[in-house]
Amino acid sequence: MSAAPRTLVVDLAATSRNWSLPADGAARLADEAARLGWTIRFVTAPAISDGDGATAPSAEAREAMQGAEAYFGFGMSRALFVEAPALRWVHSASAGVTAALFPEMLASPAVLTNSAGIHAETIAQHVIGGIIYLLRGFDIAVDQQRRAEWNKGPFVNAGARVREIRECRVVIVGTGGIGGAIGRHLAHFGARCTGVRRRPELGAPDGFARVVGPDSLGGELGAADLLILAAPLTPATQALIGAGELDALPAEAIVVNVARGTLLDEGALAERVESGRLRGAVLDVFREEPLDAGSPLWSLRSVLLTPHVSSVSPALFWDRELDLFTDNWRRWDRGEPLRNVVDKSAGY
Repeated sequence: MSAAPRTLVVDLAATSRNWSLPADGAARLADEAARLGWTIRFVTAPAISDGDGATAPSAEAREAMQGAEAYFGFGMSRALFVEAPALRWVHSASAGVTAALFPEMLASPAVLTNSAGIHAETIAQHVIGGIIYLLRGFDIAVDQQRRAEWNKGPFVNAGARVREIRECRVVIVGTGGIGGAIGRHLAHFGARCTGVRRRPELGAPDGFARVVGPDSLGGELGAADLLILAAPLTPATQALIGAGELDALPAEAIVVNVARGTLLDEGALAERVESGRLRGAVLDVFREEPLDAGSPLWSLRSVLLTPHVSSVSPALFWDRELDLFTDNWRRWDRGEPLRNVVDKSAGY
């Protein structure tokens, strides 16, 4: 008697069109399932792509998970996981996995993989754009344009806030796929980049002059014209940058956060941008999302604020994502080591 087919559940019908698995992507997965001899179940109920898997699963997803060996979705919720005892592999189309590290996941032998690195180039370009926006005084230009004001003074007078990337000393917290890509791009402009990583013994990625461990971060802040947060959210990075760290930065420094909002004290940052102590900030993530309408960050000219969209790349995301997933699926089928395995104890 033949064994029952191995089953993959695909739960990627995102409510946001740019994050929803396209028809050609579904066809690609179906073809792969046929080649591997697997059964594939596509969940058609809407899925939430925001965050990293804390949302309640649909009834359709719960039913599909009965007997499933593998799951491909936006993170993994506890409610879904505990109802799928046969589950052995979870792949998230998101990079962050904090919400998926609930006690049952931590205690389980199930393998968790993520999409770290898939968004790296997109986010790096978003960061570079935001940095140039402030270094070249585009925030001032936009403000003047709204008033129909022709005024070269802020750009040419003594104390003008205009610089090149080459002048900047950069500290990037987190040197994985995203931080690494940001460093490579900034190095192409001539910036000197220092990385902060949990295991500095792994060495400096391309584009970085050097790397240091987390304990050395405080000593690097005084030379950080650009402080860029690109690290995963873990107990060690929670509330990493507060008032003291911001005060250690040089005058006119720029703070960038494309990690998670809880790494940064937003109130302390707003105060220092408003006072002119810091040049500005580029923020794509926030402690609470959506950002409260009463937040002072909304009204600060020198804060470039985007609603957690730095990873959006409608034309290229699914090609990259499905290349990673199908490669891992073949590896899983053959019993080979997977790419992007999450270290559950480290949190990423």
